[in-house]
Order: sequence, then C-alpha cells, then structure tokens
Amino acid sequence: MRILVINPNTSAAVTDLVAARTRAIAGERAAVVAVTGGFGARYIASRAAAAIAGHAALEALAEHVAGCDAVYLACFGDPGLSALKEISPVPVVGMAEASCRAACSRGGRFAIVTGGASWQPMLREFVAGLGLSERLAAVRTIAPAGDEIARDPEAALAHLAAACTACATQDGADVVILGGAALAGLAARIQPAVPVPVLCSVDAGARAAVAAANGGRCATSAPAADSIGLSPALAKLMGSA
Repeated sequence: MRILVINPNTSAAVTDLVAARTRAIAGERAAVVAVTGGFGARYIASRAAAAIAGHAALEALAEHVAGCDAVYLACFGDPGLSALKEISPVPVVGMAEASCRAACSRGGRFAIVTGGASWQPMLREFVAGLGLSERLAAVRTIAPAGDEIARDPEAALAHLAAACTACATQDGADVVILGGAALAGLAARIQPAVPVPVLCSVDAGARAAVAAANGGRCATSAPAADSIGLSPALAKLMGSA
C-alpha cells in the first residue's frame, strides 16, 4: 500500500522529517510518497496562512493521490482537512485530529503543547470543531515557533518539558500532545521529565494513516464544481474539467 504525506507548508526539511517518521512507523507495510506545498508560508502561524495551506494541500492531493491508499495531512492544524476528505478518493487523516482522538483514548483530559503563541486560539477553535472542548485541559505554547524549534530542537527541549509538566500539574491533563510536524521525535526525549504520557503528534498521525490505508478506498462526495484558475489536476478532481 501507499501513503501520500502532504506537508501543506513550504518547508521541504519538515516534509523530510515527517516522511522519515512515517516510514519508520509503516515499516514494510507501506510505501510513503511525501509532497511539500507548492506555495504559501514556510511555517503556518495565522488563519490566512492556514487558508492558503489548505489550497496547497488540495493541489498536492489532486496531483499525487493516484495510486495511493490513504493521505496523511502532516500539519498540526489540519488546514483544509474537511475539504480534502470531501474530494479525496481515499481516506484522509489529519495530524491534529488523529492526535486528539489518540489522546482521548489514553486519558480523561488532554492538553496540547506547541511552538508559537498564535496557535493557541486556533487550536482551541480546532478542538471545539471536533466536539472535544470538554476534554481539553489546556493549550500551552512556548516562545520559539515550530520552524525555530526545527532549526534548533536542543534549545527548546527544556521549555517544552516545562510546558508539558505544567499541563499535568496545573491544568489537570492526563495526557499531553506535543503538537507540530517540526517537533517530530521530541516527545520521547522529554517524556522522562513529564509526569504524564506525552504523545508525538507526527507519530499519532502516521499510525492513523497506516490504519486508514488498510481500510480501503472511499467515494468522493463533493458535487461537480464549475471553476476557473485551478490547476488541471485539481479542476479534474473537482469535476470541472
């Protein structure tokens, strides 16, 4: 089976990071095809950037989904997830949604820790959209944004561990999600310093994508749309070409 990993921001280094983790989890069960967004922000830190990333993800889906058995939207905000699910011929898994549902299966209340203060309100809105607000203990952010953490993860480890610990001791979280594609692999490194389980969002999404690929194909539900200005591949997938 084949899994299409879409990084909807424009950082190829982050794409490579997520693809490596996904390949490690999938092992011999799946081939991984990794794609970076063709336009937009290198790091998503606003609703505007997320909206553009959603379009980039749709374009990547249309161009590369043929022959794949599942799609992994590898961004911890899941930009464009609902739209991707609507038109994709195969199951689509979002990193943030998969992480939240995995956290709920591990404990009563969960928290999210990530880089960049602008993500706090956006993630609260996202969790509300999943209907999980009552299960959310906290969203805490640290000053370095995700792209900065990716460049220098060592400098962020103590800050991430402190934020995760505060979620447990002050906010009442039973499990903490370390959210963000750029934070791949860091959960295991800070776990010894945190009194509750810390989930890696990249790994949670990859496991869900492997499971989805085993579940078979799905039918698209979006009606044909008369569109202009789209790439030929996306126009075709939307039924307007």
